[in-house]
Amino acid sequence: MHKPVTAPSVLTTGPIAFAGSPIDRADHIRVNKEALGARMDWRAKVLLLDGLLPQIDEMGGLVWGTLADVPQEAELVFLGLMDDKACFAAVPEQGATGPAYAMPRAWQAIQQLSPPDLAIYGGARSLVDWHARHRFCANCGQPTSPAKGGWQRNCAPKDEGGCGAQHFPHTDPVTIMLVENEGRLLLGRQPRFPPRSFSALAGFVEPGETIEEAVAREVHEEAGLRVRDVEYIATQPWPFPSQLMIGCYSQTDETEITLDVEELEEARWFTRDEVAQALANPGSEDTAFSAPPPAAIAHSLLKWWLEKSQ
Repeated sequence: MHKPVTAPSVLTTGPIAFAGSPIDRADHIRVNKEALGARMDWRAKVLLLDGLLPQIDEMGGLVWGTLADVPQEAELVFLGLMDDKACFAAVPEQGATGPAYAMPRAWQAIQQLSPPDLAIYGGARSLVDWHARHRFCANCGQPTSPAKGGWQRNCAPKDEGGCGAQHFPHTDPVTIMLVENEGRLLLGRQPRFPPRSFSALAGFVEPGETIEEAVAREVHEEAGLRVRDVEYIATQPWPFPSQLMIGCYSQTDETEITLDVEELEEARWFTRDEVAQALANPGSEDTAFSAPPPAAIAHSLLKWWLEKSQ
């Protein structure tokens, strides 16, 4: 019997949003056409989505249907097994067209769903969004088709006009890091953030660099500071569209900020008391800044730092 695996973490501040799905991915089924076909019966469940948004019932939970609730021509992805029932989701007509902060209905859903439902939705969203945006081969431009239960897309063989390339869902690694100097934290705000909102600096890991190198590069590029003693704290899957947020902590001996105005609108140092007040009083105008929402790993990192610095 599959049991959900708690995301590895040194955090003691509570569960990481989008982690800890109760679904068994059942790779032994998705790679076997016969086994997968045998699971596509009246017992199978389909996660009902409105495009890329979850449908939510009156109790605040995900809405599940059956295979009869989706068109026969729909592309289905096999999410895995839950309570020994096969779980699927249908690929929407269109993939994501904007960043997460431009999706108020998605943010509303994040606040409503329980941690297990949020993890299910996040995994399904990333997967079906990838399919919607990869219907054509990046190698030759010909149409692709799902394979292995939706965990792969194949270009047609060469004798059918394609190139035979195989494409797989990917996750983009992003470092998100706390930077400390003598009991103060460096936080920044991007122009797209709500008023007064500050968060940890973040950036994509680039080809040919380690996580530690990505942390050092991003902090230096965005704030002009050189960091040392980079530590890994925790990770978070982030389905907008499909990233792995790698939470880190670092220290610096420098204090003078040189801002990259292309990336940040502002960056400032905050004391422990200011961070504690911001977390304890969300939405208050009397705090030094507005903290990241609980669904973001930056929120958990700030809580971790407060516990660490006690």
